[in-house]
Amino acid sequence: MRFLSQFLIGLLFGCGLVISGMANPAKVLNFLDLAAIPSGGWDPSLLFVMGSGVVVTFIGYRLLGARAKPMLAPRFEWPTLTAIDIPLLAGAAIFGIGWGLGGFCPGPAFTALGTFRLEAVIFVAAMLAGMFAAWWWRNGSSQLNPK
Repeated sequence: MRFLSQFLIGLLFGCGLVISGMANPAKVLNFLDLAAIPSGGWDPSLLFVMGSGVVVTFIGYRLLGARAKPMLAPRFEWPTLTAIDIPLLAGAAIFGIGWGLGGFCPGPAFTALGTFRLEAVIFVAAMLAGMFAAWWWRNGSSQLNPK
């Protein structure tokens, strides 16, 4: 049951990304192009997508916070880290730069793989390589030089 619910939630999320245009890098880049505001070429529609996400998340956290435990898990997995540190800021900067250059962020990039567009394949491959490199830097590289 848990797998089916996760699949359906992911499917709903993917459909939302496609319907909203988040899986289309041209739409995302038109949103990020603030220099196009004077000419009328700027596309503000993704503000509504992000705003809707914030509202749904806010309401969801309030409703779930009142429950003793989730329906399909033994306990809630709430975020515990609150520190704003260099790795967090560097990761956010890398994420923003990648989003601005490629027009994708991770969720929509995986969704766009279904379109078989070359830029989605390249973006996801580069993203996975970067994720592996970050993991290796934090965990795997110490195995090469044991103390």
